Amino acid sequence: QVQLVESGGGLVQPGGSLRLSCAASGSIFRLNPMGWFRQAPGKERELVALIRSDSNTYYTTSVKGRFTISRDNAKKTVYLQMSSLQPEDTAVYYCYADYSDSHGSLRYWGQGTEVTVSS
Repeated sequence: QVQLVESGGGLVQPGGSLRLSCAASGSIFRLNPMGWFRQAPGKERELVALIRSDSNTYYTTSVKGRFTISRDNAKKTVYLQMSSLQPEDTAVYYCYADYSDSHGSLRYWGQGTEVTVSS
């Protein structure tokens, strides 16, 4: 069983920065990829960024050049460094991880951390 615990959300002014963390319990060896979704009020959940075990990354277009995802396997933690934040980045951010083995696959979710970008 894997648990994901996010931290680092909060209120920030436009143009500011935040770093989200997602700490996994248990082994992350089979968690691939790991990443972040977000859900803004009244909108569907969207994939923001992901990182694979080979360190390949993906970013949704709206955050390219502003957000950076990274993974520290020793700390079993995935980070999302967010810079140049804009009001449209306001959302609840959810960490996720895909687990797979010979028996099948599962997606784990964190509880979410709220990011509000406002002056």
